[in-house]
Amino acid sequence: MWGAIGVVLLGMPIGNAVAQSSADDANKSNNPLNLAPSFNFQNYYTPSLFGVSGHTNSLLLRPTIPVGPMGPIGVPQIFRATVPVSNGPDPTGGYKTGLGDINLFDIFLLSQSDVQFGVGPLITAPTATDPALGSGKWQAGLAAVAVSATKARLLGALVQWQHSFAGQSDRPTTQSLTVEPFGIFNLPGGWYIRSTGIWTFDLQHGDYYIPVGVGGGKAWKSGSIIYNAFIEPQYSVAHSGAGVPQFTIFAGLNLTFGK
Repeated sequence: MWGAIGVVLLGMPIGNAVAQSSADDANKSNNPLNLAPSFNFQNYYTPSLFGVSGHTNSLLLRPTIPVGPMGPIGVPQIFRATVPVSNGPDPTGGYKTGLGDINLFDIFLLSQSDVQFGVGPLITAPTATDPALGSGKWQAGLAAVAVSATKARLLGALVQWQHSFAGQSDRPTTQSLTVEPFGIFNLPGGWYIRSTGIWTFDLQHGDYYIPVGVGGGKAWKSGSIIYNAFIEPQYSVAHSGAGVPQFTIFAGLNLTFGK
């Protein structure tokens, strides 16, 4: 995956099929409230953790499906699923690889003015194929997104809160909050600078980590599909607890369809 992303970043756009890149393409592809279907391949590789030796890797498969206003619901909805395929240390000193816990949220797009805003329910299912890769708990909560977009930049934040309500009785209760402030600063030709570190707070046990990232990417259009490849190193500037990420390389390829 890393080799493919590197080739994309360094070698495109090439060929007559690739349309002119633009800030609009970058904004549409990077905006979580864009009303177009998408499929994202995103990878978090963490080579160093605070307080423990080892590494982790999570490949996230993220389909997004928008639904127009219907029936008594007078606003558009955006469904997004996150399916993680993870690799990380287990208590025996080895590593486990498999499916993690699947997350789904449904955002109701309440405002489409200068500042877009949406809020809705989320649920996380205990689908992990190994106890080391998931919580063993059903979790539910809320997600909220705010976005401000101009030709020059895309600014916003995605906030998710969830609490366990069922699952394996021998696994601890979970409650978490994630805050993802994001900034996309557009350059000519579809290139952009990005910062999208996700601040993660374990509200049940008090652990947290706050990463700050600076990276870059490029969006380009071929036919009706916007392609968006990026890479963003992130370093945790504040943390509490052992085993939380110290340094992470975030990279991905986003596909946006139809608009």
